[in-house]
Amino acid sequence: MTSSLPRDVSAQTVLVTAGASGIGWAIARRFLTVGARVALCDVDANALDRACEEQPLLLAGVVDVSDETQVDAFVTAVKSELGPVDTLVNNAGIAGGCAPIATLGMEDWRRSFNVNVHGCFSFLRAVTPDMEQRGGGAVINISTGSVFTLPVNRLDYIASKWAVEGLTRGAAKELGPAGIRVNAIRPGLVDGPRMQAILQAQADSKGVPLAHIEAGFLDFISMRAKVQPHEIADLAVFLASPAARHITGQLIGVDGNIEWEQ
Repeated sequence: MTSSLPRDVSAQTVLVTAGASGIGWAIARRFLTVGARVALCDVDANALDRACEEQPLLLAGVVDVSDETQVDAFVTAVKSELGPVDTLVNNAGIAGGCAPIATLGMEDWRRSFNVNVHGCFSFLRAVTPDMEQRGGGAVINISTGSVFTLPVNRLDYIASKWAVEGLTRGAAKELGPAGIRVNAIRPGLVDGPRMQAILQAQADSKGVPLAHIEAGFLDFISMRAKVQPHEIADLAVFLASPAARHITGQLIGVDGNIEWEQ
């Protein structure tokens, strides 16, 4: 085992799941700007092609994170091409069924947990042996500010993200002696197409204008503003760096202070 002191980010191999768009793409680009070797996976092959056209140095692969065979194969490919993973960013997640409890389908419930929780665990399990052997690493799980706001008609999503946070805290305790740090980021209302689609779905389900739903979210944010994807990326790079070497087991909000208004 080598020293548990984190490697400088510029010397790291970083793996970002669901990295071809949105927050994941912002995180991947940010790591590239500081010199890291970056691998990303996504289920959207077209988005991966666009990402590779913009950033030819990327290693990219089509992966369904709910399929552990695909997960293991991709981690093996990353190790072969770029070296063992130093930092894992578990960004993959889906919004869920967006339906009342009485009509929320079990398939939606299972799918939310398969992607949001099982996918997160599958990647964690796949990278842990090399991190333990090398004396450390960083795992950054993307959770959500919705664990505080508890939006209605999102029970599968909320429950799955609470599970991600439990996974984060439990893994941090178990893996801490090996020098592996595990933290979660709780994004708030992030500006971008994905959040707009989620808000629109809620507006449609309630029969109200989109502006009404958006204003309702902002009322719970003391800074009354959306978060930009690059702000999540900046925190991810910090958590992967030697400056965060004693930060683990934390659930960190980047949300303009949602909880204060609750």
